[in-house]
Amino acid sequence: MRKYTPKDNVQAKSYYTDRYYVAPRVPTQDVQADEIFAQQLETLKVKVEVKSAYIQLGQMIVEINSKDNYTALEILKNECDYAMCTELSAVDYLAKDGNFEVFYQMLNLKERKRMRLVCRVQPKEALESTVPLFKSANFAEREMFDMFGIVSNNHPFMKRILMPDDWEGHPLLKTYPLIGDEFASWYEVDKIFGKDAREAIGPENRDQAKIERYDTKRFSRVGHEVPFGADISEGEPETPIEYSETLLVNYNKGTKQLDRRK
Repeated sequence: MRKYTPKDNVQAKSYYTDRYYVAPRVPTQDVQADEIFAQQLETLKVKVEVKSAYIQLGQMIVEINSKDNYTALEILKNECDYAMCTELSAVDYLAKDGNFEVFYQMLNLKERKRMRLVCRVQPKEALESTVPLFKSANFAEREMFDMFGIVSNNHPFMKRILMPDDWEGHPLLKTYPLIGDEFASWYEVDKIFGKDAREAIGPENRDQAKIERYDTKRFSRVGHEVPFGADISEGEPETPIEYSETLLVNYNKGTKQLDRRK
């Protein structure tokens, strides 16, 4: 058993620092450079306050207030022909800006246009569900709640979709450790055997970076396969690599390209 290090209150510590690479910002264009986008933006401004708008990589990005998300999407669908919401989710900017960025990726098939509607959401602030407008938002809003903790009001079934119902924490927060917190390390042990068995079994190892060649199942090494249970303490024997023969190319015969790779 590996030495156990307690992970109490690990999510309270921010993992965000300035050591991460920040990609250069993609150049932007004024919305007036595209006639269709300019008309759609004016339609949106009639009923919704637009905080910023620009064109980036051929699509329009519009930022609005979080309270206007349903109204804005309703206008885009009914008046601007954005019939599909292909994606919606959030980005954790809590350490940097103190909020989330929620985005709705929209598709206009009639005019072959894409746009992204974004809004900033404060922690514990709820959004209005957009399921009545787009059925595709059903699972996406549940996933956003599951991974980030952002609730969508009036959702038909607002519960977790990936993690168990009794899971603690939200795995896509930047403060959530990659190998899980204290709760995650004991979750399956407590569920299957009970808390009384913790000392006998030990915590679950969720370190995905650790690869143990001598575990019970063995990781396959191409060209060094061995039968299950074989003794590899002295090293694995080398086995020839064979390719399947096809109608057009016999890879076993060898080619200049394969020879160069070898």
